[in-house]
Amino acid sequence: MKDTNIVVNDDVGQLTDEDRKKAFVLWFDQLRRKDVNLVGGKSSSLGELTSGTNVPVPYGYATTSTAYRYFMETTGCREKVDKLLATLKDPEDSDQLHRVASSIRKVIKSAKMPEILATIIGDSYDQLAKKMGQNEPYVAVRSSATAEDLPNASFAGEQDTYLNVHGRDNVIRKVQDCYASLYTDRATYYRIKQHFPEEKVALSAAIQMMAFSKAAGVMFTVNVATGDDTKVMIEGSWGLGEYIVQGTVTPDNYVVDKKSMTISSKTINNKNIELIRLPGGGVEQKDVPEDIAKKPALTDEQVIELAGYAEQIEKHYGCYMDMEWSLDQNNKLWLVQARPETVWSQRKKNGEKAKTEDEQVTTDHKVLLKGLPASPGLASGIVHVIDDPKDIKEFKKGEILVTLMTSPDWVPAMKKASAIITNNGGMTCHAAIVSREMQIPCLVGTSSRGSAATRILKTGQEVTVDAKDGVVYQGKIEEAKKPQASQAPTTSVAEYFPPTATRVMMNLGDPDLAEKYSSLPADGIGLMREEFLWTTYIHQHPLYLIETGHPERVVNELANGISKVARAMAPRPVVLRFSDFKSGEYRNLKGGEKYEPHESADLLGWRGASRYYDPKYLPAFKLELQAVKKVRNEYGLKNLNVMIPFCRTVEEARKVTSIMADEGLVRSADFKVYMMAEIPSNIILADQFNQYVDGYSIGSNDLTMLILGCDRNSDIVSHLFDERNLAVKRAIRHLIKAAHKDGKTVSICG
Repeated sequence: MKDTNIVVNDDVGQLTDEDRKKAFVLWFDQLRRKDVNLVGGKSSSLGELTSGTNVPVPYGYATTSTAYRYFMETTGCREKVDKLLATLKDPEDSDQLHRVASSIRKVIKSAKMPEILATIIGDSYDQLAKKMGQNEPYVAVRSSATAEDLPNASFAGEQDTYLNVHGRDNVIRKVQDCYASLYTDRATYYRIKQHFPEEKVALSAAIQMMAFSKAAGVMFTVNVATGDDTKVMIEGSWGLGEYIVQGTVTPDNYVVDKKSMTISSKTINNKNIELIRLPGGGVEQKDVPEDIAKKPALTDEQVIELAGYAEQIEKHYGCYMDMEWSLDQNNKLWLVQARPETVWSQRKKNGEKAKTEDEQVTTDHKVLLKGLPASPGLASGIVHVIDDPKDIKEFKKGEILVTLMTSPDWVPAMKKASAIITNNGGMTCHAAIVSREMQIPCLVGTSSRGSAATRILKTGQEVTVDAKDGVVYQGKIEEAKKPQASQAPTTSVAEYFPPTATRVMMNLGDPDLAEKYSSLPADGIGLMREEFLWTTYIHQHPLYLIETGHPERVVNELANGISKVARAMAPRPVVLRFSDFKSGEYRNLKGGEKYEPHESADLLGWRGASRYYDPKYLPAFKLELQAVKKVRNEYGLKNLNVMIPFCRTVEEARKVTSIMADEGLVRSADFKVYMMAEIPSNIILADQFNQYVDGYSIGSNDLTMLILGCDRNSDIVSHLFDERNLAVKRAIRHLIKAAHKDGKTVSICG
């Protein structure tokens, strides 16, 4: 390594200050909190915990801001990024922001990692493996921006974290992905609004041994709802902790009195899903058994142990602290992150005191809804229910934002809101953290208190949010009080239906109905018909749009419609069936006459899988795949899965899944590929189709037609068309047995 300005930090010994500034990598026990300019708030705090306290911290190392700047300059990315940022004239324009930010991320991800930097990151990973006595250990790769976690800005969720990363090359690649995540839409917007100069922002990646969590969570050394610093607040849920921060689950909540070290309050919620690590790397969502879901994630003894660590860390840092913890499979607790708490620290500095019970006003008003009071305050306004970040441009200043949960993509709307209400989330989810920073009244987790806000509240409705007592009142009022028992919200619709052993899912075509029906006690969307999106939103033949230079319209319109459903149903699964128009139906779309044949029996013609690999239609099918990728990767809706319709042969299944794989859509633990079982060959050869799909949906209409030889569109033979015919029932039975033998699922719709 010839560059004399680069320090190769091969040992975890001490370095001079000059060498530290030149190093590309620093180990946790070489770092202290003063090193925020070198490795960002997250990494420097992990170093401080390792070097200066006795709390248990998974070991690791961090790339430095020097390494990031070397990467940006050496690859030419710095100049390209600056030119692209100069074209961003209006960050409030979400389309313009997305276009610029995605272009920047593409520039950074496509650059070749400089060899010397890749070698140092990889060698450090090998050294970590040796030190831990493991071969290629699993690590978390966490972004740590140098302007992150400072006392006056939280940057909650602005950069990416990658869990359960395995292997030298994967770690190097994820570090580069972290560099790119400095320019997500949300991070770029946030820095502009916080007036952080780009030249002063850099990114460190902390590479830290994974704590294989059976439970995880967050904690604060101050009650973040009230500012009461005599308490420690702890939240926990099953699996990895990301779902708490994202607001995907409403976690258990514990409040511990610091003086007596006793639990002063405990709320146990239904934590019915978890994010778990996979043995080969990566993570997946898993349902939690009902008898476990409602149990506490921590014992009382573990809660007190965590509170003790919190008090020790607060004493060491001398300020309110925000921490993340993990409980491993051996019931050992780990602290995986700590940073100064950002909101009440500032309020205390400004002389603001925590609110007490004596300050509550008691005037009678009608209660519509209950929630967890995440950010204190009282606000009246007009409700605006939004389920998709693309609609935030419609949100007006002073309205009350009501949604399923927020993510960093929602920050532009949140800044305009007079109050925020979410269905899901706990006291430390994204909505809670950002609303406290912005000092906006906020209620979260309304679903856990009996009713979902998006179901009870309607756009245009005038309400008052009391985020001190955790209630929403009807109309505009000046004062609020605690609700009486008689004012409690009505029972949720799910409680009127008994549970079933078989999962019950909905069929859906119109995305605009997704939110309306999302509160029904369904286990997800078993079939979302893509054809509805074409006839309602697009209206034009995909090949016509390609020829006229507008293929992006197909991708964007499909993605917008699909995401409405996926977001409304999240975290429940949604299965999108790829297009299954017949040629006559395609011909009715604008421009379709040029591309569609005239078939005398198009029910049995060019439809479903036979189109997807046909060179004449393949470019259009690839647009469908791009839309699915956009929803899953850009919108982050990993609950979206797909289904292949009318697949006649095993070879067709192979061809279609191969095309999908080439386009970056590969079957995995969190991405399922299903197939319609509607042709006798699907039944007879199910044991062979099994190798290409995760399960089947029995399309009983077409299956009955093809088994009995009855055109289902013919009135003349309609009296013979009977899905209860013994031949049909035997076919279904055969499929179920053949599918279950290989662990494949089977559903039915018709």
